[in-house]
Amino acid sequence: MASTIRSVAVVGSGVIGASWALLFLNKGLRVVMSDPAQNAEEVFRKYITDAKTKEGRASELQSFWERFEFVDDITTKLPEVDFVQENGPERLELKERIIASIDEHTRPDVVIASSSSGLPPSAFITKCERNPGRVLVGHPFNPPHLIPLVEVVPHPGSSEDSVTIALEFYRSLGKRPIRLHKEVPGFVANRLQAAINNEAYSLITRGVVSASDLDAAVSSGPGLRWALTGPIAINTLGGGGGASGFGQRLERLGPSIRGWEQDILRNRFTWGETELAKLRDEVNKSFGETDWSEIIRERDAVLMSLLEDKQKASSLV
Repeated sequence: MASTIRSVAVVGSGVIGASWALLFLNKGLRVVMSDPAQNAEEVFRKYITDAKTKEGRASELQSFWERFEFVDDITTKLPEVDFVQENGPERLELKERIIASIDEHTRPDVVIASSSSGLPPSAFITKCERNPGRVLVGHPFNPPHLIPLVEVVPHPGSSEDSVTIALEFYRSLGKRPIRLHKEVPGFVANRLQAAINNEAYSLITRGVVSASDLDAAVSSGPGLRWALTGPIAINTLGGGGGASGFGQRLERLGPSIRGWEQDILRNRFTWGETELAKLRDEVNKSFGETDWSEIIRERDAVLMSLLEDKQKASSLV
């Protein structure tokens, strides 16, 4: 079914929408885009030109622009597209209006995927009158043209056909989609990040560790393993692997971990003004002089190399 998708509407050309569009264009699809922001088309075209120039593939730009169109009113083009990726702001009332308009103007069998970072789809389909069953969340990780993960989140009324189409389409793009079987705020990956971030903020504001050493504790330790295998596989390997590995790990370390968790709960970061001010100060001490553009350049280069190596390893997903 994914093979029938030849054109995609990208609604919203911000950081996420622009990266989605770059991926779609890289895969040979036609893209029609809209965004109400001033100079949005100019900003997007520069983003694409810079990205392809950095990759040493500026020769592809002509083909890109032949398959790309920016319009002021996306509704005029929606009847022609085969898939919609919505990337509007994370504001419920606005997203309701955007999704309702897309639902009204697309063909009834076209899947409408929202890049919502945490709003469950049942919250923003309430104004859809045509076919809310083809609406779901297709939440990427930034930047979507590089990070494989997409969280596909249907609402209770989403059709199985729409879920299947979305999963197959994302796989055809080289993505690694996962399906959520229940709606939860923040979905899966962001909830995991939120849990880690809360403990990180707590450790920093309590004076246990500096912000830079906290990041090193992740990027030079468990983060390296997490890039290759998830926590369940890591737990299983920690127990010796095999059918009994996970259970052995729980039996051996479970009592200690429960003690750590109790301390974590007692010292949760509670988002008070004093805590926030201290956290900001500590982060600025560690990262105030950081060249973030260079971090992004190096991060993306290493990430692309890592992804190429992972693709060669059939056991790593």
